[in-house]
Amino acid sequence: MIYWRLSGFYLFYFASLGALLPYWSLYLKSLDFSITEIGQLMAILMATKIVAPNVWGWIADHTGQRMAIIRVASLLSIITFAGVLVSDAFWWLVLVLVLFSFFWNATLPQFEATTMSHLGGEMHRYSGIRLWGSVGFIVAVAGLGVLLGYLGVAALPYVLLALFVLIWLNSLCVPESAAGYLPLDQQPLRKVLQRPVVLSLLGVCFLMQASHGAYYSFFSLYMEGFGYSTSVIGQLWALGVFAEIGVFLLMPVLMPRFGAYNLLLLAVVLTTLRWLLTALYADKLLVMIFSQTLHAASFGLYHAVMIFLVHSLFTGSHQGRGQALYSSVSFGAGGAAGTLVSGYLWTGLGPQSMYFVAASASLCAVAVVLFLVRDIPDGRSTELA
Repeated sequence: MIYWRLSGFYLFYFASLGALLPYWSLYLKSLDFSITEIGQLMAILMATKIVAPNVWGWIADHTGQRMAIIRVASLLSIITFAGVLVSDAFWWLVLVLVLFSFFWNATLPQFEATTMSHLGGEMHRYSGIRLWGSVGFIVAVAGLGVLLGYLGVAALPYVLLALFVLIWLNSLCVPESAAGYLPLDQQPLRKVLQRPVVLSLLGVCFLMQASHGAYYSFFSLYMEGFGYSTSVIGQLWALGVFAEIGVFLLMPVLMPRFGAYNLLLLAVVLTTLRWLLTALYADKLLVMIFSQTLHAASFGLYHAVMIFLVHSLFTGSHQGRGQALYSSVSFGAGGAAGTLVSGYLWTGLGPQSMYFVAASASLCAVAVVLFLVRDIPDGRSTELA
C-alpha cells in the first residue's frame, strides 16, 4: 500500500508540472503579455525554489514532521493559486505566483527525502516509484494538448487547481512514519558543504538546469513559431518523458554496471547535443523527435544519478536540506537564471539564440564533471537507481 501512496504523489505532482510547464506560457500569451513579461512570470516559479525548499527543509530536519509540512504546503498552494482566477493584471499575477510557488516548491524535496528514507536498504526501488511521476507528466501533456485544443487555453487554471487538490488529498494518505527516524547527531551542514565534490556537483546542478530554462519555459512557443500545432507540441513533450521512463526502468541495471560518474558525464554530454539540435533543426520533425528522446539523458539519467548522490552525501538529519539544496540550486537558481536569460535572448537576438546559450551552459557542466568532480559515491555496489 505504501508503494502506491508514494507513487500516487509523484503521479499527481508531475501531472501538474506537465500541465504547468508546457502550457502556462501559452496561457500567459493569451493574456497578451510580452515575451519578456512571460519570461519574468515563468522565472518566478523557479526563483522561489532558491529560498522555499531550504526554509521548509530546515523546518523538516529540525522537527522530523516532513509529511505534516507537505500536507500544509500542498493545501496552501491550492488556496494561493486560486488567486489567478481573481485578476490577470501583471503585478497581481506576480504576487499570486510568488505565494503559490513558495508553498508548492516546498513539497517535492521533502517528499523525495521521505521516499528515500522509507526505502532504506532498498533504494534501487526509487526508480520504480518515481517513474509514476513521468507517467503523470505524459498523461497531462498529451491529454491537455488535445483538451485545450477544444476548450481553449483559458481552461488551464481550472485543470491545475484540480491537480493541486489531488496532490493534497494524496499527501493525507502517506503516514508520517514513512519518513523514518531522523538522527540529530550529525556533523554540521557547513562541513558537508565545504567538501569540494559537493560544491562541484552543485555547480553542475546549476548549469544543467540553467540550460533547461529555454526548454521548460519557451519550448512550446518556440515550436509554435515553426508551425507545429498544440497537439504535436504536446506529443513532443510526451515523447521526452517516455524516454525518461525508459531510463528510470533501466537504472537498477545501469548504475551498478557503469557507476554514477560515467552516467553523469554521459548525461551532460548528451544534453549539449540536445540543445544544439533544437537550435539548428527545429523545423525538421524527425530531428526534433530524436532530440526529444535525449530527455532520457538530460533529465532522466541526470536526475536519477543526482538523487543518489545527494542522498549519499547528505545523510541523517541533513537529508531534507540536501534535497532542498539540490532543488534550490538547480530548479531554483539555475532554472530562474536560464528562464530570465532566455526571455531576453529571444527578444534581443531571436529564439534560436536561447538554445545556443543553453548548449554553452551544458558544455560548461561537461567541463566541471571532467575536471572538478572527484571521489563521488560510485553506486556500482548498491544497485541504486
